[in-house]
Amino acid sequence: MNYCKLFLKPKKEESLLRFHPWVFSGAIETIEGNPREGDLVEIYGTNNRFLAVGHYQIGSIAVRILSFRQEKIDAGFWTNKLKAAYTLRKALGLAGRVDNNTFRLVHGEGDNLPGLIIDMYAHTAVMQAHSVGMHYARHELVEALKEAMGDELKNVYYKSETTLPYKAELNSENGYLYGGDVEDVAIENGLKFYVDWQKGQKTGFFVDQRENRSLLEYYAKGRSVLNMFCYTGGFSFYAMRGGAEVVHSVDSSAKAIALTNKNVELNYPGDSRHTAYAEDAFKYLDKMGENYDLIVLDPPAFAKHKNVLRNALQGYRKLNAIAFEKIRPGGILFTFSCSQVVNKENFRLAVFSAAAQSKRNVRILHQLTQPADHPVNIYHPEGEYLKGLVLYVE
Repeated sequence: MNYCKLFLKPKKEESLLRFHPWVFSGAIETIEGNPREGDLVEIYGTNNRFLAVGHYQIGSIAVRILSFRQEKIDAGFWTNKLKAAYTLRKALGLAGRVDNNTFRLVHGEGDNLPGLIIDMYAHTAVMQAHSVGMHYARHELVEALKEAMGDELKNVYYKSETTLPYKAELNSENGYLYGGDVEDVAIENGLKFYVDWQKGQKTGFFVDQRENRSLLEYYAKGRSVLNMFCYTGGFSFYAMRGGAEVVHSVDSSAKAIALTNKNVELNYPGDSRHTAYAEDAFKYLDKMGENYDLIVLDPPAFAKHKNVLRNALQGYRKLNAIAFEKIRPGGILFTFSCSQVVNKENFRLAVFSAAAQSKRNVRILHQLTQPADHPVNIYHPEGEYLKGLVLYVE
C-alpha cells in the first residue's frame, strides 16, 4: 500500500527524532497526495528522510504516530501491539487474577496506540476510539484482540459516540462488535461492582483509581468518610471494607447514586453505614457541618482545554478550601485532578492556596498518580493526566 506523504518544515522534525507521537499541523510544509481524515500517512523530514507513519486527522494535532519504522500497518501490526499490551498487564499481575478481572488493556500513547482506549471488565473489552483512524481500524482491532487474548475475550463493546471528532461526521453508534449482552459484574481487588459500559461515563468505571482506592481503604478504619463526586461508589465500598464507621456518597447524577447503592448492596448487603445523596457537590459541602474526618474529592475534569485553565484552577481552589475548612482535626483529605491540561505544579498550587486560606496545618502524606496499566510514554509526558494528594489536616 502506498501512503500519502507529509513533508515537514525545516527544523520541525526534532520532536519526531525524540519519538514524540504527535505531528502538529503547523509543522507541515507540503503534502503529497490528498489524505482524508483517518488515512495512514508517512512523515518525511530533511532530505526526504523517513521519520514515521501514523493516522492523519484534521485539527491542531495533524498526525498521531503509530510507528517510527517504515512498516505496513496491517493485521500483524495490530496483533503485535495488543499482544505487547496484554503481556504487560500480565506482568503487572492485573490480568489472569481470580480476585481482579478489571484493568486497562490499552492506554493510547502509553501503549504506542494513540487514539485508542480499551478497558477490560471480566471477559468484555470496552473499546473507545479518540481518532478517526482508530475508528476505521475497529474491526481489525477486534480480530487482533481475539488473537492476542484467546479464550479470555468473549465480548467487545464499541463506545465512541462521544469521543470521536464531531466534525468528521462519522455517525458512529455504540454497540457490540463481537459477542453480546453479558453479566455486567466485574471484580477489582476482590470487590464486585456493576459496570454500565453502555450508558455510563467513560468506559463505565474509573479504572485509573484502583491503587488509590486501596490506599484509602488503609486509612478508613474508624473514620467518617465523605466520597464526593462518587460516580459508581468505588471509594465508598473500599472505605467500608477498610472499617469506616460512616460512609456518605454524593454525586449530582441520580443515575450514579442508584449505581453506587447497587454496588454497595452487592458487596455489603443491608449495611447501614452507607448513605448516598444525589446533590450538587458545592451545595452539599457548603451546608455540611464538621462531620467527616476523611474526605475524597475526585471531581470530573474541570478543564479540557487550556483556554479554561484559569477557571479550572479557581474551581479546584474553591473546592479544596471548603474541605479544609470543614474537615475535622486529624482528618485526611484525598484530592484529585484528572484534567490533562492541569499539570502537577498548577494543581498543587491550587491546593496549597486553599490550605493557606483555611489557616490549617496541612502535611502531604502521599503524592498520587495513575496506575501502571495507564502507562506514560516517556517521550510523551502529556500522558500523565491524573494527579492526587493525600493530606493530613491538623
